[in-house]
Amino acid sequence: MFNRSRRNLTGWFMLSMGSILLTFAGISYYLTAIERLRTLDYLLYKKAQVVAATIQYEHRNERSQLDLSNVPYLGNLPLPPNSDTVYARWYNAQGQLQQFFGVAAIEPLKDAPEFQTLTIGAGILSNQPVLVRQITLPVQYQKQRVGYLQIAVPLTQVESELQHSLLVTLICILITLGIIAGAGWALSGLAMQPIQAAYDHLQRFTADASHELRTPLAAILSNAQVGLLAPHDAGERKHQRLEKIAEVAKSMTTLISSLLFLARCSGQLAAEALQPVDLVNTLRELVNEPTIKTVAQSITLNLEVPEQAVIVNVDRELLQQAITNLVTNACKYTPAGGRIDLRLFTHFRQAVIQVEDTGIGIPESDLPYIFERFYRVNASRSRETGGLGLGLAIAQQIIAAHRGTLTVQSQVGKGSIFQITLPR
Repeated sequence: MFNRSRRNLTGWFMLSMGSILLTFAGISYYLTAIERLRTLDYLLYKKAQVVAATIQYEHRNERSQLDLSNVPYLGNLPLPPNSDTVYARWYNAQGQLQQFFGVAAIEPLKDAPEFQTLTIGAGILSNQPVLVRQITLPVQYQKQRVGYLQIAVPLTQVESELQHSLLVTLICILITLGIIAGAGWALSGLAMQPIQAAYDHLQRFTADASHELRTPLAAILSNAQVGLLAPHDAGERKHQRLEKIAEVAKSMTTLISSLLFLARCSGQLAAEALQPVDLVNTLRELVNEPTIKTVAQSITLNLEVPEQAVIVNVDRELLQQAITNLVTNACKYTPAGGRIDLRLFTHFRQAVIQVEDTGIGIPESDLPYIFERFYRVNASRSRETGGLGLGLAIAQQIIAAHRGTLTVQSQVGKGSIFQITLPR
């Protein structure tokens, strides 16, 4: 699936970039052709001016016939025998052909534009029809039009240069398209990495959730079946079975609520959901809750808070849930007679909450993964201890939603320190 999506992204990237490249190459080729033709027109115009000056000189000497066999000239140098001039024609003021050099005109001169591109037949310069560029220049003497000079040169060299330019452009386009394809494949791979990671995470989450739900469902089913098969006089045993079903169902409710919370509460909280909360009062109320007192009844729970208020903008209930998860998690893995310190202090413009225990600790190799859903370090951290493997994941997600951080330091056999940092 991801390879197909990656190919599609690469194809769309090549199509878009290739279209831009072809458009740019087409415009560049067109401008090159226009510029090359403009240069040729300039040279042709200069050549026509030289010939026109010769004709004006002949007209000034009042020669009745103009001999074009000695023209045109390029500056002071006569053109060589293999001159690139295809033809030169002289028309009188009425457009009648008077003299010509090279190819004669078939029709009288009419209103012709100054520059034209024409095709002349085979047999003149080659065995194939040839494109020529023609100039028609009006010639005046003493502010009176005395005739028209028409000169044409072949476009063979221009065609050859443009063909070479087009070939080079096509080769460059093919090479660039190959580079674009490689870049598109690499970029699409980078773009697909977060999606693939999210998909893999979703698959792991679904598999873990299915695994976690399968056990309590099997317990409910087995207890229900045993209860149905028990004799009618086994009231006490049936009552125990029903209590077991209720206990497992309650555990499933907690698990499902946790999964729904993780699914819904993603991203940062909106500003309107945050309210100013005094963390000092919040922590004092939290350590006196029945749930905390129950799990910490065999453990010394010490609270260290400053005398002045520490105000932060948070969702009070969510933050309490995160801190409760950390405290109850510390209580579960701290032996009886151990100690848990719940501290609050400020550091620059941050509020810091620490939960330090003297429990069994966490191996260093497991520290990068303890905030993952359903992750358990070892057999001592299993469902039998009452954990679902979601408490730390929920706490981490709540703190991240408040634009804070949750970190951990731990040593095996000495305990752990979980630290919450919130912006004030």
